[in-house]
Amino acid sequence: MKPTNLLALPALVAALYGSTLALPAHADAPPPSAAANNPLAIPFEKYTLPNGLEVILVENHKLPIVAVNIWYHVGPANEAPGLTGFAHLFEHMMFAATKHVPRGLADKLLEGAGATDSNGSTDFDRTNYFDTVPSNQLELALWTHSDRMGYLLDVLDQTALSNQQDVVRNERRQSVENRPYGLATEALFHNLFPKTHPYYASVIGSHADIQNAKLSDVREFFERYYGPNNASLVIAGDIDKAKTKKLVARYFGTFKRGADVPKPSVATPPLTQERRVTVQDQVELPRVYLGWLTPQAFQPGDAALSIAAQILGGGKSSRLYKSLVYDKQIAQDMSATQNSLALQSVFDIESTARPGHTTQELEAAIDAELADLVAKGPTEREMERARNVIETAMLGSVEKLGGNGLANQMNQYNQYTGDPGYLPKDLARYRAVTAADVQQAVRQYLRKDARVVVEAVPGKKDLGAEVPTPAPSKAKPQPGKALNADEKWRYAPPKAGPAPSFTLPKGQSFTLPNGLTVIHHYNPALPLVSAELVLKAGSEANPVAKPGLAGYTAQLLEEGTVSRNALQIADEVAQLGAQLDTGSSPDEAQIGVVALKANFGKALDIVADLAQHPAFPDAEVERQRASRLGELAQLRDIPGAVAGTVSAAVLYGPQHPYGYPEIGTEASIKATARAELLDFWKRYYVPNNAALVVSGDIQQDELKALVQERFGAWARADVPATQAGAIKPADAKVYLVDKPGSPQTYLRLATQGPARNTPDYPALQVMNAAFGGLFTSRLNTNLREVKGYSYGIYSRFLYRRGPGSFVVAGSVRTDVTGPALDEAFKEANGMRAKPLGAKELAYAKNSQILSLPGLFETNQAIGGSLANTWVYGLPLDYYSTLPQQFGGVTAGQVQDAAKRYLDPARLVVIGVGDKKVIQPQIDKLKLGPVQERDADGQVR
Repeated sequence: MKPTNLLALPALVAALYGSTLALPAHADAPPPSAAANNPLAIPFEKYTLPNGLEVILVENHKLPIVAVNIWYHVGPANEAPGLTGFAHLFEHMMFAATKHVPRGLADKLLEGAGATDSNGSTDFDRTNYFDTVPSNQLELALWTHSDRMGYLLDVLDQTALSNQQDVVRNERRQSVENRPYGLATEALFHNLFPKTHPYYASVIGSHADIQNAKLSDVREFFERYYGPNNASLVIAGDIDKAKTKKLVARYFGTFKRGADVPKPSVATPPLTQERRVTVQDQVELPRVYLGWLTPQAFQPGDAALSIAAQILGGGKSSRLYKSLVYDKQIAQDMSATQNSLALQSVFDIESTARPGHTTQELEAAIDAELADLVAKGPTEREMERARNVIETAMLGSVEKLGGNGLANQMNQYNQYTGDPGYLPKDLARYRAVTAADVQQAVRQYLRKDARVVVEAVPGKKDLGAEVPTPAPSKAKPQPGKALNADEKWRYAPPKAGPAPSFTLPKGQSFTLPNGLTVIHHYNPALPLVSAELVLKAGSEANPVAKPGLAGYTAQLLEEGTVSRNALQIADEVAQLGAQLDTGSSPDEAQIGVVALKANFGKALDIVADLAQHPAFPDAEVERQRASRLGELAQLRDIPGAVAGTVSAAVLYGPQHPYGYPEIGTEASIKATARAELLDFWKRYYVPNNAALVVSGDIQQDELKALVQERFGAWARADVPATQAGAIKPADAKVYLVDKPGSPQTYLRLATQGPARNTPDYPALQVMNAAFGGLFTSRLNTNLREVKGYSYGIYSRFLYRRGPGSFVVAGSVRTDVTGPALDEAFKEANGMRAKPLGAKELAYAKNSQILSLPGLFETNQAIGGSLANTWVYGLPLDYYSTLPQQFGGVTAGQVQDAAKRYLDPARLVVIGVGDKKVIQPQIDKLKLGPVQERDADGQVR
């Protein structure tokens, strides 16, 4: 795994989609006209090769891309005691060398071919591998996946195992041990399940079991679970099904069938009394977790509990939000989830206390809401809202082909139900749930005597006994084992087919008389419309004395208008089945909405109301003040966020608005008055300082009428010019934030960078791709794949309207902080020393050019890209010209970019970790003055 983001009322959905939603799970797909009227009925063909591999094909020509998604029906559910985390470890092993594909070559070829969403993951019941590639590179993806299935065991050796053990242990440190509340989440599963249960250790397992894995175990695991008869392959996108079938037969058809794999049969002991656990962690705010064992996925009660989770904890319209966060103001956040799994599902509620409050208060309030739901049941309006939100996610799941999109969704349905086209039936399953069903499910399963309560409290975390990392093995490689006959043609990577033609979206623009710019892209693929109102009202416009003012203002927009209070806004949005969000960045503020086409007008009403008539009620100002202070406390617990805060402070200094985090500081949050928020809105929230970007199933004439009606009376006004203060960088070289006992150091190397509209953008992106932007970049290959220091370390340019920054960031093992930093500087000097070779330059350029279509799959992605053209002053046809710009980048330009931004003398070093362990290592490098800062970026 690589480290790596809408429907109306059911009656209206039925009216739009037709009354019959059934979809046959066989090759006889619905006729095109039926599919066109029912976007949830995806035409597909399913068949099985003689060796047992299930193949599911979906032909979709909306973009010249193809998603390849393969599921192996194995996960922790299949693990034996003492081998916790083994399925996840093996997922990593599949990215090692195979007989015909040397280690690292597949990733390099795929990235160079423009692959996006290229990764693998392990869940409790399955392991998947997926890539989205340009349609002319389908054969490359099949070559890669098939060689893993057929020929991994031929060359699997101890060197590959040892390397991935290091990587997975670094992942555990990063995702569990060094993540706020990670140990508490793990404790929940430790107490819901006995040690003998395969779900006990969650997915990643323990250091001891990961390190104790033997090569013989790995080989046996592969033979048992990675045969074609325990896998299903979905290919979705711009394909010709007849030609694709021939390719599937060529690449997978000759593999031998493995032994039959019985479904795991594990009895989960019921909880008969409440279990309570307290876990200490390096956190500022306490958090409580409540967990219950619930019915298996797709079994009776599962859908009812999913709706219960939405009613209890599904956003601002939910009961727990209204009670804990809004009314009582005792919680910083909350959520409720029905985690639907094959052996035993888990329902969990979690909530973080606001500063000054306790988990006991949270638990009492949660219990009161559960008791009320049991006693009275949900209202019909709550049921409607819950169904609408769930149905929103269903339609959204088919908008994107790769990643967690359509291909993965169909594989999921195939494994759990045997029907890849189960989506319409799933929708019907939720529609059939009644309020009485929800009431009964909560009464039956969410009982006090059948739950686990985990309290995460501030304190010293216990990571257990250290499991040493052994020295590199010097053992001679053991011979592999061939399961399938060799096929010599596999040694040569397949050649790409003819390049598909594609014009990247450029949008059409018109302007209202009041100065509002409207950018429109027509995309009729699904009855969805995405809109984003963007304003040049980001943190760049903050007064120096009031960092965070822009974000505070944007946040309050959805907390009440002249005609709607905060809860009315939340309820109305949910009732429409829409998604609404407000926020800010350094360069912009935004109000975004996604809605079903039929409800877009009503959703746009809300956007217009928020932008033009916010009320900034005193009570909401204070409520959000407390929320932002709580959020600031939470950010101090996150190493990456702390490093970002320090980086901003030392690169820009206290007189520039970029020198602070987007949320601001504790002092500024406490001091901001309602009058200042109102004044900021009056100055910057005017139509001639805004653009409305709309992408989706709406014609321009219809859009013009909607926009004129809702925004035409918005009065224009002069916009004050932003006057950012002087940039005054700090003068030390190394900045350390002490986090005693941390198992990892979060490293960030940073320097000032260019503005987004720089003409050097193509060269900078190509340089960054080769250095640290890609998984196969020099930096990540060295520190993760070769040295085993990190789970992943990357670099990128953070572009802004003003001076941006360039950063290298990632977590490394505490005991190798110094060596990791030294290697990063060596890689930087290597990029500066000589131009890229022709092959590496081609890979880096092609990764940028050929991946572009995959970045425009969803309306939100299209809208966000078009919004950038307005925010950064780029032409509307910018993206259509970008491939040519990337294609013209030379090795000399890349080297020049490296000389400017990879100069070790210009890069400051920020380290968040155990100071007493990491400073001696850094001192040995003699980089320059070292200064200690606190989690707010201030000098200690």
